[in-house]
Amino acid sequence: MSQHEEFMLEAIRLARQGMNENQGGPFGCVIVKDHQIIASGYNSVLSSLDPTAHAEITAIRQACQKLQSFQLTGCTLYTSCEPCPMCLGAIYWARPDRIYYASSRKDAAYAGFDDEFIYREIPVATEKRVIPFVQLKLEHARDIFREWINKIDKTEY
Repeated sequence: MSQHEEFMLEAIRLARQGMNENQGGPFGCVIVKDHQIIASGYNSVLSSLDPTAHAEITAIRQACQKLQSFQLTGCTLYTSCEPCPMCLGAIYWARPDRIYYASSRKDAAYAGFDDEFIYREIPVATEKRVIPFVQLKLEHARDIFREWINKIDKTEY
């Protein structure tokens, strides 16, 4: 068995654990650096009452704290299922070197976890989305971006 398979089996084990403990849906994730698991998580949406408590988000938060960095350079993420749109965005912001996933988003949809409606909403004009998005054009709203541009001691990310 390859190391990749071992790490993926751990992500799947975590998915099963979280599911069987009624923490949330059947999703697990591990993050690896230098051939060692540095963080792990499973879906805990139900137990935490947090819709963002997906396995990948939980593991990313844990890994970033452990590494004392907001980026996962040099890390590999193993997740039991193809990431949902939220997790995909978080993964891109965290910038790991590579992602491995086991089940597809179609497999997840078959089990009742269908994110296709979110993928369809992304390109829709904000005023035509299922959940209305209304921009409040306040006079000084963009000032904060000018301040950021001119901020001398900022850390860019």
